[in-house]
Amino acid sequence: MWERCYGLLFIPFISFGDADIALYSNVTITAVWRYEMLEKYKTVYEGGEGEIVEKKSRFIATVRPVSTEEEALAFIEEMKKKYWDARHNCYVYSVGKNREYTRCSDDGEPSGTAGRPMLDVILGEDIYNVAAVVTRYFGGVLLGTGGLVRAYSKSLQEGLAASTVIEKVYGISMEVITDYTGIGKIQYIAGEQKLPILDSEYTDRVILHLLVPSDQIASVEKAITEGTNGRAKMKKEKDLYYAVIDGEVKVFED
Repeated sequence: MWERCYGLLFIPFISFGDADIALYSNVTITAVWRYEMLEKYKTVYEGGEGEIVEKKSRFIATVRPVSTEEEALAFIEEMKKKYWDARHNCYVYSVGKNREYTRCSDDGEPSGTAGRPMLDVILGEDIYNVAAVVTRYFGGVLLGTGGLVRAYSKSLQEGLAASTVIEKVYGISMEVITDYTGIGKIQYIAGEQKLPILDSEYTDRVILHLLVPSDQIASVEKAITEGTNGRAKMKKEKDLYYAVIDGEVKVFED
């Protein structure tokens, strides 16, 4: 029912209305209310692979974005099949904005020398919805506890460095309708508050579609109202996450 990952206890949740019920063995814990949506969080957009050699042992870190625990487990099995002849395939994954599904494994290495250090890297970098496998080909020289911790940590850091890590921002798409006298002011406000403009339509009026972070909605509405003397009309279109990747804005459902 639950997984202990070297000192961290992760309890599965069953969704029930506005609350989550946590189950621990046969004991039901009183409803644990969900955390609010994360205003922003880091995740892996494109996975990568990094490798280090430590005293003739090869450590190959493969990182992949995942959105479900099933995807994480399938990825781990894929890596175990790919590196079937390796001594160890240690792994870690953390899925969910509340890290609902988080596990790690030493896969035969001394307890606490592989999986937990890898988890510490993920938590330290504050990355969500990610899975990683570090494959070790033993080089014949024992590294000791400290050496293993450093090797697994460093190899995963190399894997993350070879991946594309992005920051998703929670907000809304906002439709702004204005006349031509107000467009300059709205564009100035968008630039000043670093609001991406998704699209614009120019007819007898101007329609802009802005991406506004959740913590800036009130200030943006106030600035546009004051800047156009109330002539601009604003409407929320939908909730979303977005990120800027290589200078391009991409929109995500979660």
